Amino acid sequence: MVQILLAEQCFDGTQIHRNLAVTCDGGRIVSVENATKIKNPDCVQKFTGLLAPGLIDVQVNGGGGVLFNNTPTVSTLKQMGAAHARFGTTGFVPTLITDRLEVMQRAADAVSVALRSKVPGVLGIHFEGPHLNTAKKGTHEARLIRSLTNAELMLYARKDLGTKVITLAPETVSPQAIQQLVSLGVKVCLGHSNANGATVSAAIAAGATGFTHLYNTMSPLQSREPGMVGMALISDSAWCGLIADGHHVNSEVMELAIRAKPQGKLMLVTDAMALVGSEDTQFPLFERTVSLHGDRLTSSTGELAGSQLNMMAAVHNIHQWCGLEIIEALRMGGLYPAQFLGSSGGRIVAGAPADFILLNNALQLKKTWIAGQEIFSR
Repeated sequence: MVQILLAEQCFDGTQIHRNLAVTCDGGRIVSVENATKIKNPDCVQKFTGLLAPGLIDVQVNGGGGVLFNNTPTVSTLKQMGAAHARFGTTGFVPTLITDRLEVMQRAADAVSVALRSKVPGVLGIHFEGPHLNTAKKGTHEARLIRSLTNAELMLYARKDLGTKVITLAPETVSPQAIQQLVSLGVKVCLGHSNANGATVSAAIAAGATGFTHLYNTMSPLQSREPGMVGMALISDSAWCGLIADGHHVNSEVMELAIRAKPQGKLMLVTDAMALVGSEDTQFPLFERTVSLHGDRLTSSTGELAGSQLNMMAAVHNIHQWCGLEIIEALRMGGLYPAQFLGSSGGRIVAGAPADFILLNNALQLKKTWIAGQEIFSR
């Protein structure tokens, strides 16, 4: 069904326009033109505020009270998507942290079905592990971290999983294996690693294009060794995910990344766990319990365990804490993740997905659309 959205202001991913009409049909944008050119005014829905591209999250472990690792099903993906849509996320990559092969396979099957049945928001799958360094495991289970084998390669080779992202430690996976993963259509991110600069450089040369949650669980920048942090900051071609929740990364350190990286190569991620969009205060993670204290998630073994962050909060945080213009903060939450994934999202242009958010004049989220369907309204 054709619909035309007309807001006071429209941010197309590049700049803000006034009096711009966005025509949608079949889940995509058909045209973007001056409102004076509208031929069928009866189809127009008018809104006050700012219409902007929907937000895209590359790292989502859970939401709405469910965790993908605990129940890797289509029902879980639907619940996660609905929870995060309340916070402006119109596209997300469900993320499975280090787990057994059979859980990875079940997660992949669920994503495959979700994509075929067009579950709102699901874009692919992110395997965060299991090919990591136990010295930088974070909240991952050390006993499940392992080397890359043919069994995992067969899983990563599947062509029914949408966008495939893998986080690995380059000291545990050779450059040749990274090349093979890239040839299978995988977007390789580096993280949970104690690698030196030379090892990171070799991984980038082999085709790695991203760094998972910059600064966290990676070898630090030092005076005589750049480590993974230093290489991430100076690698102009690579994208870096940033968890802007105030617990994972200090605001001044976020600003350092903003100054160091080329515009467009720093993207917001949540690393969200089960409690986002839920009234629960704890959930099980393997043999441990993760509890919410204020807005901080902590495992019963003491470490940070993902985040309670949502994408709209991340946009507000980077805008307020680092003094970024709101349109650049929105790009970091929409356009730049889309570019990393190689998708046409993050923009309001003809041919792009009809995925939008509406913000009021106080920049509060009022509505979320996915594929032209209003999913959330406040």
